[in-house]
Amino acid sequence: MKDVHDEKRGARFVCCIALALPDGNVKTFLGYVEGKIGRVPRGNNGFGYDPVFYPDGHDRTFAEMSDNEKNALSHRGRALRKLQEYLLQTTEGTERE
Repeated sequence: MKDVHDEKRGARFVCCIALALPDGNVKTFLGYVEGKIGRVPRGNNGFGYDPVFYPDGHDRTFAEMSDNEKNALSHRGRALRKLQEYLLQTTEGTERE
């Protein structure tokens, strides 16, 4: 990507979590985050593309953010929150051990 101009360096991280239910149904939960790919890796947290991924509206890469900051923005965090919301809604009124 070294020759790709800045305006063409857009990127999207996507996460899809599937929950297989006992009745055979499958529920999916999609999370995504838009951003751009930087030119030089920055930061030491995370893995994969985190050192070069700048989420939209931020001037730091995922690798420069704390775990809490990244999780609040990340595609995985968004998908997991949707799964959590579904589980809470479907288990309301049932006894928990």
